[in-house]
Amino acid sequence: MEKATLVLGASPNPERYSNRAVRKLLEKHIPVIAIGKKESEIETISIRKGMPDIGTVHTVTLYLNAHNQEEYYDYILSLNPKRVIFNPGTMNEEFEEILRNEDIEVVNDCMLAMLVCGQF
Repeated sequence: MEKATLVLGASPNPERYSNRAVRKLLEKHIPVIAIGKKESEIETISIRKGMPDIGTVHTVTLYLNAHNQEEYYDYILSLNPKRVIFNPGTMNEEFEEILRNEDIEVVNDCMLAMLVCGQF
């Protein structure tokens, strides 16, 4: 199964980790969806705004701080992901507990490192 991945908090700025994550997923031929504050592009991927209908995804990787995640709780749950990755600076005990109660795997790690080390 392909691990379709949503990058939440995607930025068109190539210096941002979310941007690097989208590019690394593309490089690894992993289907990627990007959602950010403003519509833009990262290589061939359109960054969408809001909470678009994208169907289900395998993985959601967060590049939003805990406060900015709150509005996305229900949206993320509606995507029925198998796991949610909390990148450094995004840890959120409240949301992690909600996810675990829904039997969704919670990972506190750097997705970029996971991809490089083959742990994705």
